[in-house]
Amino acid sequence: MKSVFALVPIALLAACSALAVPAPDQTILGELESAYGELSSGLADVADELKHAAHGALGKSRTRVHKWIDIFGRQRIMQNGLTYELVSNPMFEQHQLRITEPDLCDPSVQQYSGYLDIAEDKHLFFWFFEARVNPEDAPLLLWLNGGPGCSSSTGLLFELGPCSIADSGANVTYNKHSWNTHANVIFLDQPVNVGFSYANDGTSVNTSPVAGKDVYAFLELFLGRFPQYAKAPFHIAAESYGGTYAPNIAAVIHAENKALARAGAQANDALLHINLASVMLGNGLTDPYVQMASVPDWACDGPYPVYDDPEGPECQAIRAKVPTCQRLLKSCYEYESRLMCVPALLYCNSQIMGPLVQLGYNPYDVRRKCDRQRDGDLCYSQMGWIDTWMNKPANKRALGVDPTLEFQSCNMQVNQAFAFQGDGAHNSAKLLPELVEDGVRLLVYAGNADMMCNFIGNERWVEQLDSRFQKEFAAKKPVPWVTTESGQLAGTVRSAGGNGYTAGNITFVAVHEAGHMVPYDQPEAALDLVTKWLFDLPLSLNASEEVARLPFGGW
Repeated sequence: MKSVFALVPIALLAACSALAVPAPDQTILGELESAYGELSSGLADVADELKHAAHGALGKSRTRVHKWIDIFGRQRIMQNGLTYELVSNPMFEQHQLRITEPDLCDPSVQQYSGYLDIAEDKHLFFWFFEARVNPEDAPLLLWLNGGPGCSSSTGLLFELGPCSIADSGANVTYNKHSWNTHANVIFLDQPVNVGFSYANDGTSVNTSPVAGKDVYAFLELFLGRFPQYAKAPFHIAAESYGGTYAPNIAAVIHAENKALARAGAQANDALLHINLASVMLGNGLTDPYVQMASVPDWACDGPYPVYDDPEGPECQAIRAKVPTCQRLLKSCYEYESRLMCVPALLYCNSQIMGPLVQLGYNPYDVRRKCDRQRDGDLCYSQMGWIDTWMNKPANKRALGVDPTLEFQSCNMQVNQAFAFQGDGAHNSAKLLPELVEDGVRLLVYAGNADMMCNFIGNERWVEQLDSRFQKEFAAKKPVPWVTTESGQLAGTVRSAGGNGYTAGNITFVAVHEAGHMVPYDQPEAALDLVTKWLFDLPLSLNASEEVARLPFGGW
């Protein structure tokens, strides 16, 4: 039997929808109200028919943004020959989402990708994957890479995403240890000019606090459009310079949640409470005052020392630089001025990290040498493979990316812009105690072969973090962490809060035989870690006890 559907007049749909204000370069499509008729294959055909009618009205223009409303009341646009759903919120007049639905990487799960447009000139790229197991009940996780200046697509394709880059960028392969096994995961390229994110005028964000407000707007728009994920616990996971990004983003979300709670009954229905459950930092730069002082200890006395003699002249030389480095960083902490922070960053990096980087090791994993002519500037040839795959025209089109954009795994100009603001010399750890006191859990993990953000310094700043769990954490000794799937001794864990029945309120994990990118070096262990953390299960139980307590009966 044929079904007859009448297309709803655009004027009526517009009156019932919160539509984005047209930008100067956007045009609304002309009259389509007369496009009535019988469609034989249901709602999908209705949407296709409306899209075809709209496309016919567009002609060959690719430079303007054209809008229409589909049969479901969703606002659609065409830009650069690509079709998106447009999402807006009256509380965020300077922000809107453009969304498409790719089927790359792992076609078995629901995906969304596209852009957060900010004030018409800045555009942040995102790529979302639903969980492979029970997505309707899975937690929501936001992943951020660091650098600063490195795309989260490097984390996706090189570390923890549903597929892994292969064959020099010609193909991708299925990643059975993907973090979207039990979590709905968003990969976000920020700040602008990182990965597929871009700015119309070429400008860039160069401080971490600025990023927080834009990410909050993104989450409000995304969760408003997809409320099925809004009730889930939300976790921010970040790596490397993400140890600076993530506390700033979490602080903004937490402050906005508290403001919404204070508003109470007067709160605007357009805003959602974001269920911020935890912050997860992997080999991060968070408290440079503590972390820079740990470099000589790691380089000279750690599990992978780069100098033969811990009392030799090389070790004595870098130890002698620590007091000046800390004095400069203390001034940065106190005044938070570019004039104080830039000299601190330059001195500490050149005088303490500089000599180590020149030794010829891969600074992200000193178990390996680095041949930059062969391996690239970042010592991993796979970064170039990612560029190749992401820049395939068909992949750009599927992801809703302007075909003229060029993907780069890491943008060194963005990196330098942050450095010249002294951003990496600030103390982001100071933002975390308020969150911890209000129940937001903190996980810090680090591979023990990483030289850039070593595990010793990460453990020390966690131990010194001022919270009601400080004394308990300081009193705890590291205990073994054994993975559930294979029974592998993967590292050690220290945890405070939870009385041993949970993953803890403050937890530090040292990951054995792993460098800067733990999910790449230890994929099974990384999935074990994130799964237990997301479901608030202790890491220190033996494997049989863990399996019995898992809500899904194992991996």
